[in-house]
Amino acid sequence: MSSHREAPSIAKDPVADSTDAYAFVTPNSPGTVTIIANYLPAELPAGGPNFYEFGDDVLYEINIDNDRDGLAEITYQFTFTNAITNTTTFLYNTGPILSLDSPNWNRRQTYTVTRVDHRTGASSLVASGLTCPPCFVGRRSTPDYDSLAAAAVHSLPGGVQVFAGQRADAFFVDLGSIFDLGALRPFQSAHAVPIPLPGISNEGVDTLRHSNVHTIAIQVPIGSLTSDGTVPSDPMSAVSVLGIWTAASRQKGSVLDGQGGHTEAGPWVQVSRLGNPLFNEVIVAMDHKDHWNAVTPDQDSQFAQYVAQPELAKLLPVLYPNVFPNLKAYTKDRADLLAILLTGIPAGIVPGFQNSTGSVQADMLRLNVAIPPTSNPNRLGLVGGDAAGFPNGRRLMDDVVTIELRAIAGLTIPLVDPSFTPDAAASAIEDGTFNPTERIQLDAFPFIGPPHSGYRVPA
Repeated sequence: MSSHREAPSIAKDPVADSTDAYAFVTPNSPGTVTIIANYLPAELPAGGPNFYEFGDDVLYEINIDNDRDGLAEITYQFTFTNAITNTTTFLYNTGPILSLDSPNWNRRQTYTVTRVDHRTGASSLVASGLTCPPCFVGRRSTPDYDSLAAAAVHSLPGGVQVFAGQRADAFFVDLGSIFDLGALRPFQSAHAVPIPLPGISNEGVDTLRHSNVHTIAIQVPIGSLTSDGTVPSDPMSAVSVLGIWTAASRQKGSVLDGQGGHTEAGPWVQVSRLGNPLFNEVIVAMDHKDHWNAVTPDQDSQFAQYVAQPELAKLLPVLYPNVFPNLKAYTKDRADLLAILLTGIPAGIVPGFQNSTGSVQADMLRLNVAIPPTSNPNRLGLVGGDAAGFPNGRRLMDDVVTIELRAIAGLTIPLVDPSFTPDAAASAIEDGTFNPTERIQLDAFPFIGPPHSGYRVPA
């Protein structure tokens, strides 16, 4: 998955697992940026009686690098508090939840938002006591879920909006095929290698189609994120590019409370992070995945070897004999992938575009805020001629699996090495799960669609 089970240790700690990060100039408010951080992978909608929630012992963070050093200059921190309103029942709710203060709702969460300016060391409380919506239990328990979610969109000082709660997972991928030795269903059918299994559909199967996640979304004025406080209009300006990633941390120790429980204590230690989708998932070697989750992006040069010589690029010609002869013969370091994933694309590579953050190799989403949203987005983002899409930030509808598969297959090598001719298959390789009508996306903040109901999940 994008980062749903990407490392051995964090796979055992889903409440702290950063699954996906999205960042884009807000379509209906182009003077702002919307950043979405998802956690808790592959939630089953019918997850009762103890429905999913954010960890009240986890520090969740959204980080912004605005001076090209791979370190956060601005961090928004989120901490959560649980409350049980009825201690005599085992139920999540004892009747319909019609409002965020409903007496029928027995376990609820509130949260605090803090903004940290790392340049000055100042930490300022933005808001506290903000309410999360309940999980979408079902139509009897949450008969008007959309109104509950809307009430949980909070407007904060400085033109900021926030939301934290359960949503439908926006990431789409055919996990069953891609991790079965790269047996991409539509691609293997077209190339007849390997032979498709009898009775198995060759259409991509969206593994996460009915899964939920827990989302932290924030909409922030661009001028409060850039290094000079301006709203850039020149895409070629270095000020216009922000590096963005999410993280989660746990405290290093705990203290027994004498009643069989414990209280977390000590300094916060990062256990999860996410910038570009699939970076730790399919690029970093397994033995280094936990370490990657523990360090900050400015230290990512130690993982550059896996980007320069990606294992999947070597596997594709083996898994699909005679389909990728040019890729098989290409032995140079992948300067295209090093730029896309670790430094950003410099000016002069794609006409009128750049999202470079300089020479520091760092895995971050790089968003050029001077490039406005498009009214006709292309799922393939920059590869499809749409500069407002991935790897320029990441929108909810960007087909990042197909984009990255095509890049790894050699489609982007000519950007830095014009002597290379991509194999025809490089522009045809597909994950096969993109369906613009499958995922509900809202026209307004928080944009990511409502969660699937636990009572009924469609076939």
